[in-house]
Amino acid sequence: MHFPFTLAFSYGLLHAQLGLAHPTKSCETGRQAIYISTNEQENMVLSVSIDEQGMLGQASMTPTGGAGAVSIDGSTNEPAGADPLVSQSALTVAGMNLFAVNAGSNTVSMFSIDKADPTKLTLIGQPVEVPGEFPNTVAASMKNRLVCVGATGATAGVSCAPFDRKNGIGAMDALRPFDLGQTTPPVGPTNTVSHVFFSEDESTLFTTVKGDPPANNTGFLAAFSVDSPCRGSTVGAQGVMSSPDDTLVLFGSSAIPGSTDIFVTDASFGAAVLSIGNDMQATTKGRSAVDGQAATCWVTVSPASKTAFVTDVGVNRLVEMSIEDASILDEIDLSANGQSGMIDLTAVGQMIYALAPGNRGQEPTVVVVNAMTREVMQEKALGKLGATNRVQGMAALRV
Repeated sequence: MHFPFTLAFSYGLLHAQLGLAHPTKSCETGRQAIYISTNEQENMVLSVSIDEQGMLGQASMTPTGGAGAVSIDGSTNEPAGADPLVSQSALTVAGMNLFAVNAGSNTVSMFSIDKADPTKLTLIGQPVEVPGEFPNTVAASMKNRLVCVGATGATAGVSCAPFDRKNGIGAMDALRPFDLGQTTPPVGPTNTVSHVFFSEDESTLFTTVKGDPPANNTGFLAAFSVDSPCRGSTVGAQGVMSSPDDTLVLFGSSAIPGSTDIFVTDASFGAAVLSIGNDMQATTKGRSAVDGQAATCWVTVSPASKTAFVTDVGVNRLVEMSIEDASILDEIDLSANGQSGMIDLTAVGQMIYALAPGNRGQEPTVVVVNAMTREVMQEKALGKLGATNRVQGMAALRV
């Protein structure tokens, strides 16, 4: 069977000694920030402040206490040159807390975020061991005080733990396994865990898992109920697995505000809106193929435009899509910056912050785009901060 798509993840892997910068207080410090994982051997969180106009300012580096890692590109059998964790949400924010995975040490770290200066992070406790290999995606719920981690190595699945700001992350519970037949590090990007995230009301934990079309292996969405007894919330041990019609390689996701629907990218064609039934089964509500794509993989929903923006590591643009039916609304060409494409992204206010991993001789850069005017507002280079093309993830503190 032939599947007319390519997954453009083959790039030369760069190696650099990670530098460490220390945050300094100033009157220019904003109360919002974005966070990126450097994913180096000594993993760091790169924090960049957002000012009142949505522009990126001062930055700092904070060690996670764990190690990053790189997947194997299945098309070359070499270390992946971009999107090394083959995932969305390598870090996430819940309340004034930040969580980050350490794929090379099989741990997850928790930080408190300083209210006065959100680029200042403090590690709470020590990184906690995950009962899986190559953890690559993390979700957290303030409502339930739970953090859940997806792992996609030889031991793959999802595990959850309680957290609090004083003691940090508790012991992770038993792995909810996925039988992927993977290795550690995994060979991808297909046949890997993509993204763990909570529903908008935080009553369901979702996990997207990519299929492998050449092997006739279809991806799926796993849904786990969140139970909230008096002694604390827990995530159900048994999930509901569904493979929505006309989807193959489910990747990045976003709960759609004011709805039980979710928006998902699919690297085999583009993106879809999925409806979640009372039985937690997913059905395809709408889908659109993105013409000329290499691999549409990451998504964020803008609160300003109330539309979704998706990125592609092999095509340097943002594609704007409807959160009602995934129809394509607009395309923002970013090729003038010389990057090969964009990976993780997030939305704060009117701005979209998209991460270019830094290939074609370029350094990693965050591109800031106004979601309402579709204009490029800023390009924030990260190379001098010690970031290489191993960067992954994009989370934001919004106040």
